[in-house]
Amino acid sequence: MTQKTDAMPDSAMADWEKRFRAPRVSLPDWAEDAPDRSLYISNVTGTFELYAWDRKTDEHRQATDRPNGTTDGTLTPDGEWIWWFSDTDGDEFGIWMRQPFKGGEDEPAAPGLAPSFPAGLALGRDGTAVVGRSTDEDGTTIHVTRRDGAAPVEIYRHRESAGVGDLSYDGTLLVIEHTEHGDAMHSALRVLRRDGTTVAELDDSEGGTKELGLTVLGFAPVPADPRLLVAHQRSGRWEPMIWEPLSGETTDLTMDLPGDVGAEWYPDGSALLVSHSYRARSELWRYDLSTQALTRIETPPGSVTGATARPGPGSPVEYQWSSAAQPPQVRSTTGAVVLDPPGLAAPRSVPVEDIWVEGPGGAVHALVQKPKGEGPFPTVFDVHGGPTWHDSDAFAGQPAAWVDHGFAVVRVNYRGSTGYGRAWTDALKHRVGLIELEDVAAVREWAVSSGLADPERLVLAGGSWGGYLTLLGLGTQPEAWALGLAAVPVADYVTAYHDEMEALKSLDRTLLGGSPEEVPERFAASSPITYVDDVRAPVYISAGVNDPRCPIQQVENYVQRLEQRGVPHEVYRYDAGHGSLVVEERIKQLRLEIDFAQRHLPARPEEPPRARG
Repeated sequence: MTQKTDAMPDSAMADWEKRFRAPRVSLPDWAEDAPDRSLYISNVTGTFELYAWDRKTDEHRQATDRPNGTTDGTLTPDGEWIWWFSDTDGDEFGIWMRQPFKGGEDEPAAPGLAPSFPAGLALGRDGTAVVGRSTDEDGTTIHVTRRDGAAPVEIYRHRESAGVGDLSYDGTLLVIEHTEHGDAMHSALRVLRRDGTTVAELDDSEGGTKELGLTVLGFAPVPADPRLLVAHQRSGRWEPMIWEPLSGETTDLTMDLPGDVGAEWYPDGSALLVSHSYRARSELWRYDLSTQALTRIETPPGSVTGATARPGPGSPVEYQWSSAAQPPQVRSTTGAVVLDPPGLAAPRSVPVEDIWVEGPGGAVHALVQKPKGEGPFPTVFDVHGGPTWHDSDAFAGQPAAWVDHGFAVVRVNYRGSTGYGRAWTDALKHRVGLIELEDVAAVREWAVSSGLADPERLVLAGGSWGGYLTLLGLGTQPEAWALGLAAVPVADYVTAYHDEMEALKSLDRTLLGGSPEEVPERFAASSPITYVDDVRAPVYISAGVNDPRCPIQQVENYVQRLEQRGVPHEVYRYDAGHGSLVVEERIKQLRLEIDFAQRHLPARPEEPPRARG
């Protein structure tokens, strides 16, 4: 890898900018039958792109080079080809391309398939590819392509969201996740043969009557073994089990772990690499399938954001780890650092503190980072997106930047967040947005009463779903917030619904109990534009003009209402989709947010007025 040079010397660069510009790498993926061939993502050139890595020669090659970056790619099992998804400027609508691992011209990987939103991909050892597509016109379709160049064959179609899960080792069985029952939050599983005929069905939701989901973890990675590893929610959290679709038998895997549990196969199929997420931290274990022994794999306290067991003596595990204080590293259980990108190193930040606050739906977990000095501090409530996601003790440049500028940062894992059990996640229904903000309000009251936060200098901020909650909070809790910063938000829920990608329409129908025409009162109650006349605080909004998730027109509708009322606001529009993969663009956007906050937040009585910048 060769790092892009920057004219600014390291000594003149602020630490918060260094954290963004420092080269990063993802956990390398590897070809199943050629494990020395790997694929990873890096921002070493200033834009996140895909890189091929030949471990035998230690040769690294940039595989993609596009103005707005590329992060969606995979290797064929034999390691001969790189498949990558080609959209236009971040709009997520496009086709799969491929190129030889050793380099060469890109070509359409599945000729005959029109552009779409991706809905999963599985690549077989015989050159077969199973391609999932999603479009407004067709819903979800799944197609099989062959190495001989024959026209793709459609084997599945449904209006509701679905996706390709995995192919069996011999390529004869395919598993898909689907929501034909209409509940986009709780998928069922179906195993098909490559001609589309059904082999088996597993549906814990019982046709959508129960809020129990399943997800694919993968077929056994060895010949003549049709076992399928899946995750279920039967005990109130995610846990793995083994399903044998040919016989219908399922095998529960007993693991005495309190949080959500995921797993993947060891390469020989004899054990599972277990990931355990609990209270915003994660850890790794090895589960022996013959003895049912669960053995801890030592990792530092913090978050493991990816892990894979490699073939070879001792089956070493490679994993990506970080904490709020320490930048990410790709490590191995052998003790080695797997990938160490050259150039600038990201400065450390401050650790998080755990706070538990009693909220209307139970105890709410929040992560707090504080600057030097004594409070109360100006405080940013940095609300996560998703909504089915959670903030964790992991390294993040944005909260670290606010701390560098003298702000405390509070991140709330509100109801709807993952990582705290199924009931906590599924609480987000019908009163969408309002439920999450009740939990944010409870933590806000603690932050003020504890002396952490200055009640006159509270910032509500977030991106995507967090941006949506920011705008909704500014209108429904106008007395609580001094300022709002909303990135790629939902601002006008009805317009967003009609303009967004089809899979998100399905999710919105699940969350709100129907479409805007079926439950107009729920969409109105959960839409920021309903409350725009109550907004008092200055508002900063950034939006991607090609965003398929939070489309631009609904943002413009909200901004027009702010303009009509004369509310102080600024809007930054950029030529990309749901966020940017360009480092300098990310820095620019955060700099604009910090500048907006510094100009519009009231100063403490003893403070002189702050200059811009």
